[in-house]
Amino acid sequence: MSTSEPTASRQPEDRATPDRLLHARTGTDVSPEDLVLASGKDLTPRNLEWAKRKLAAEGPAALEKLLP
Repeated sequence: MSTSEPTASRQPEDRATPDRLLHARTGTDVSPEDLVLASGKDLTPRNLEWAKRKLAAEGPAALEKLLP
């Protein structure tokens, strides 16, 4: 007996993710911490300052530019 999922219930790997699942915005403000983490950087004072400057210049759209 196999412990894997039945074939019928698995999603095909080549199936595209729906747009509604790709959007990062949840209706809340974007914090500098969010921006640093989305960029793949560590939460350091230097990176937080970078994120603050980027948010001041670009607003919440800065996060959307980093995420697919």
